[in-house]
Amino acid sequence: MQLPTIHGLIRRCIMINYRVDSVAIARHLPLPFRQKCIGGVALAGICLIRLEQIRPVGFPGKLGLASENAAYRIAVEWTTDQGEIREGVYIVRRDTSSRFNHWAGGRVFPGEHGLATFEVEDAIHRVRLAMHSRDGGVSIQVEGRSGGDWPADSVFPNLAAASQFYESGSLGYSCSARRRQFDGLILATRNWCVEPFDVGRLESSFFTSTNGFPTGTAELDHALVMRDIEHEWHAAGRLSA
Repeated sequence: MQLPTIHGLIRRCIMINYRVDSVAIARHLPLPFRQKCIGGVALAGICLIRLEQIRPVGFPGKLGLASENAAYRIAVEWTTDQGEIREGVYIVRRDTSSRFNHWAGGRVFPGEHGLATFEVEDAIHRVRLAMHSRDGGVSIQVEGRSGGDWPADSVFPNLAAASQFYESGSLGYSCSARRRQFDGLILATRNWCVEPFDVGRLESSFFTSTNGFPTGTAELDHALVMRDIEHEWHAAGRLSA
């Protein structure tokens, strides 16, 4: 898989982040990944992202594609064959509104994508979003607004600490069609900037008992939002179990 450098715009990205029980999250992690803990708890979440002007570097933006997407991520670390500890995210699944992304994921670029329907009302400072995967595996509904105070019970002391943590987790791996091999993708942003997202309503089928998260084992820690971020995607090769 030879992915050209892809350039585009993150028009809107909402990151819903949970603190999760270590035993419950371990069920979703294949080797060689292990959970990366902050304050003694594991972190997982959903990235709800609208991409625009997605195209190979050198092509004009008007030829780029736009789509709504959802990625279910777990903060992880792993040890390389050389004994180096690396960190990033393991992506449990991806869903997209784009039939092209659905077809190309795992073929043209890393990461298979399921098809999903998205209903979005975006008034800049207030967002309402609902997503339902076509296979019936996951759904999410979230409403909230930009800004607000930083949650007092978050594992991070402030916004700056959370921002640094997620910016450093730019390397993501997900399952490939080849058994026990994982495709890697690096997100390189040109103007990383996040702010708190005050969640008023949240329903996520992924973080429920049917997916191995009994009551109390997955709790909302905080949410972030960023807008109008120029970025590039780079292939990071495959990682073997």
